[in-house]
Amino acid sequence: MTSTTELRPSDPGSEPLGGPAPIKVLTTARTSETGELRRRTSSIRRDDLLALGGSGLAAVSLSGLFYGWVVPFSGPIGFVLVTYAIFLATYALVVSLDEPGPIVRDRVVAIMVYTAAALLVGGLVLVITYTFIRGWPALTHWNFFTEDLSASGPLDPLSVGGILHAIVGTLMMISIALIITIPLGLTCAVYLNQVPGRFTRFVRTVVEAMTALPSIVAGLFIYAAFILVLGLEKSGFAAACAITVMMLPIIIRAADVVLRLVPGSLTEASFAVGAGQWRTVWNVTLPTARSGLTTAVILGTARGIGETSPVLLTAGYTASLNTNPVQGPQVSLPLAVFQLVKSPEPGVIARGFGAAAVLMMLVLLLFVLARILGGRGPGSLSRRQEHRAVVASRRDAERFERRATFAAETSPPVHPALPATTPSDS
Repeated sequence: MTSTTELRPSDPGSEPLGGPAPIKVLTTARTSETGELRRRTSSIRRDDLLALGGSGLAAVSLSGLFYGWVVPFSGPIGFVLVTYAIFLATYALVVSLDEPGPIVRDRVVAIMVYTAAALLVGGLVLVITYTFIRGWPALTHWNFFTEDLSASGPLDPLSVGGILHAIVGTLMMISIALIITIPLGLTCAVYLNQVPGRFTRFVRTVVEAMTALPSIVAGLFIYAAFILVLGLEKSGFAAACAITVMMLPIIIRAADVVLRLVPGSLTEASFAVGAGQWRTVWNVTLPTARSGLTTAVILGTARGIGETSPVLLTAGYTASLNTNPVQGPQVSLPLAVFQLVKSPEPGVIARGFGAAAVLMMLVLLLFVLARILGGRGPGSLSRRQEHRAVVASRRDAERFERRATFAAETSPPVHPALPATTPSDS
């Protein structure tokens, strides 16, 4: 777009009458229809795409030549690794032709980070897709969710039997574990942050050590303490206790980190207005870290709901539904998957993969419920909460206005002060 600009001297008094003739300068700029200069905000340029595509084609070509003619290698994994290494080297060389060293290193590291993220996401998608594909024949039958395996055998079709007993067992075990773990874990985290004492460092060290505790050790501990020493039978409660041992350090550690992020100015302000330590923790610290504490509970639930070894040692296995967690064996979804996939029958294996798919859906459902119950972060209000705050603010403003009007009407009139007299006036 072409535009004309008129330039005049800054001191019109030094020129003849009428001023100098304007100087017309022809300028060219890329402007939009509104007259504003259009700037490119995209971080991806055409040269970047050409560099990536050219480096990729060169890497594939050089790897094919290297594998086919130079070295007698074979195998797809080695080909992919060599291709990726050649791609990084070629891309760094191409970028270095136009960019300085720091930008070259930044581009190469960015490619490596994106590759790692793609591998992780691809692996997750592959696992989920494979599980659902193998378990889809069982998931299409309603009896799979409403019946147990007490009346079905290994040769029965998928229209007979289901995993209702495993679903109920998993829900009961994880519920008992959460009832025990949430108060103990959050109380211990509050002790580590708000009540510093002689044993704080010792407790934190024990919690960090228990975070890496093998699950089989937790199962052996509950098996030895509850079943062998106390003489209790294998049950869902014993399995819940073993799951609790695995969940407790995870929740304590995550909640400890979250409570450290609470600003100290909030607690200091609470103490400044005269609140005690318990009221400060209950009304200031915990509500501020509510979303983070919910995340800590989610992490602990994800660790406990998928455990197999502790349940295998403490819960036993049964093919029938058992709703009493303190009496008789009770099976969970991970244990049912472990037992079903060992069978050579395709129908039983399909039931095992279907149970694994149900376990993933159950974990997702628990995460969604926990996120809803956890609410938003500190300072974030929903639309309903914002509407309530606006209504309350208007109500307060109207009340203050009525109070000011009433005070103005009931107060006596104020007379103007009389001017002071002096002896000279008299």
